[in-house]
Amino acid sequence: MKTPIKSFLFISIVSLVGFGLNPENNGYKIGDIATDFSLKNTDSKMISLANYESAKGFIIIFTCNSCPYSIAYEDRIIALDKKYKLKGYPVIAINPNNPEISKRDNFISMQTRAKEKGFTFPYLLDEGQKIHPQYGATRTPHVFVLNKENSKLIVSYIGAIDNNYSDASAANIKYVEDAINDLLKGKSPKTTITKAIGCSIKY
Repeated sequence: MKTPIKSFLFISIVSLVGFGLNPENNGYKIGDIATDFSLKNTDSKMISLANYESAKGFIIIFTCNSCPYSIAYEDRIIALDKKYKLKGYPVIAINPNNPEISKRDNFISMQTRAKEKGFTFPYLLDEGQKIHPQYGATRTPHVFVLNKENSKLIVSYIGAIDNNYSDASAANIKYVEDAINDLLKGKSPKTTITKAIGCSIKY
């Protein structure tokens, strides 16, 4: 009896890893070239990075309606966009969750949330969940800072927004801001990878 049980457990674990967890070692690494995408915004228009011809880079944030961590960061995400958009690094938010699994992340709910919070940035639906595996996003929120170098978008930072999700005033290390400030000075970010803290993406 022990052998069949072990075999069943092994198959179950492999299935979870293969289909449910999106391991963190997949997706982009620091220094990789990020490819463009075309995703639907809450205004129903299709958005691509190519639309931003004058951008120096992007703050790509995988986030959602339903995760308490994402909700806690919403005001900070708006602040990031307001601070860095005019400096060439706009925020592009992407909801990676499957709305069939996470009902609060359907497109209508995204439109409502964007209007309620007054999002100053695009809030895109990763329809078919094709983009977040390409990036290697596993959490909401999960940030990827891209820097334009010779017309190519280079992944320059991956991870968390700052070091305190629950209290913005207590966050004394602002990873994304530090990374972009370094890039604006023509330097590579001192910190390139941190652990994204948040909810797992719903498949």
